[in-house]
Amino acid sequence: MSSTESLIATRKRRPWLSALGTLLGILLLGLLGLMWWWDYEPASLDVQKEAERRAQLVSQPVVVGSVTTATLIATLETLLDKRGGYLSNDLLPPGVLMDNVPNWEFGVLTASRDLSRSLRNDFSRSQTQSTDDKDLREAEPLLSSPNDRWLLPSSESQYRKAVGYLNSYLNRLGDNDQSDAQFYTRADNLAKYLDQASIRLGSLSQRLSASVGQVRLDTDLAGDRNAQQSKPGESPRLVQTPWNQIDDVFYEARGYTWALLQQLHAMQRDFEPVLVNKNARVSLQQVVRELEEAQNGLGSPVVLNGSPFGFFANHSLVMANYVSRANTAVLELAELLRSG
Repeated sequence: MSSTESLIATRKRRPWLSALGTLLGILLLGLLGLMWWWDYEPASLDVQKEAERRAQLVSQPVVVGSVTTATLIATLETLLDKRGGYLSNDLLPPGVLMDNVPNWEFGVLTASRDLSRSLRNDFSRSQTQSTDDKDLREAEPLLSSPNDRWLLPSSESQYRKAVGYLNSYLNRLGDNDQSDAQFYTRADNLAKYLDQASIRLGSLSQRLSASVGQVRLDTDLAGDRNAQQSKPGESPRLVQTPWNQIDDVFYEARGYTWALLQQLHAMQRDFEPVLVNKNARVSLQQVVRELEEAQNGLGSPVVLNGSPFGFFANHSLVMANYVSRANTAVLELAELLRSG
């Protein structure tokens, strides 16, 4: 008896093997389909409509700060409720097999944490001696919860609680109680927020550029003869992202720049009088344009990591270019707000 005839005979005697193989094939196709369906990046928000919709729900007007706060809430809801939900703490397939979306989520979460902290420490307070807002005081530490916690309280539950407190703050912004929540659109507040954004963009730019390896000199002490550091820095030193983390850094940068773009769209509206007064409106538009370029679709199924002047593309270096240009524009904008 040939091997083929033997296999057919075995299948006839054990029909459950054929059924099991078919079932496993269907499950595999289903998992691959879900991975394809969940592996996407949400479109940009209409920040003005978000603020108007939320104001209508409680029959309140859109006031100063409404658009920025509503945008933060909508960003977090997108993070939690997009296709597939929140994946960073999944322990079962297909979520546990995916890493692009969780890294995108972490980038969005980082930008959301920064804005929440700025809301609590700067935008909602008139001066350093002012008391922080009661709802923002609760929301900010909740967003600082670990992003991959699945045990109770899970990451999602903590972030949804934060959304609840942010909604409460948003509702109090538009009520008639003059001693209640406030949002101050001052140039110094916006400049402080931009300083934090610049730190994030600068770090991402360096990490993206290290995809092909960089030889860096020790500039940690900025040439100050009297400055010291805890440990001597090696100079020159090779800095290179491990090959298996290149796409992680890329998608984290995509997530952060997406969330920052939504926030700046909102601030264009809330801070418009300040921007006009400081002649900084066009400068902010330039930052927005660079961030929009960073969100262009990826024309490849994978993040390519070709040599800088090689035949194949290097998507990390392209992303680093947009991030670096946005960072430069942010620094110039912050300086203009302080001195303009």
